[in-house]
Amino acid sequence: MKQFTAAVVLVVCLVLAGCGVGRGNPANINGGWNATLTDTNNATLFSFGVSLVVNGDGTFSVSNFNFTSNSPCFVSGSTANGSFTLSGNFNGNVTGKFNFVVQSGSPLGNTLTLSGTVNGNTIAGTWTLTGSTGCAGSGLFTMTKM
Repeated sequence: MKQFTAAVVLVVCLVLAGCGVGRGNPANINGGWNATLTDTNNATLFSFGVSLVVNGDGTFSVSNFNFTSNSPCFVSGSTANGSFTLSGNFNGNVTGKFNFVVQSGSPLGNTLTLSGTVNGNTIAGTWTLTGSTGCAGSGLFTMTKM
């Protein structure tokens, strides 16, 4: 009976190791990210840092969100949320659809929306900004994992 139990424990350990349990995944979306948003002339308009943790339902928790560029379109009190749809495989190749929304604090009412694709340690796609006068635009963004 002891040999059978030992064999079962060994098989379970091998299965978990094969699935990646217990080892870090460098291409995991969880962690710190830096974003750069450019306009159609490739000029940087916004940049920010953020920490993301994916929840079981595909949404993610946002913390340490901070614009590192100055902009009158966003004031303290901005909130951010988003979702992530996982695809690809689980051998370190994280891919999926990424959606992220930043709402400026009152009284501005500006909304920054990012929509892109995750590929390993990079998220890239398009952004749009809508809201108050002078705070509208669109372009491309890239986020890289810290």
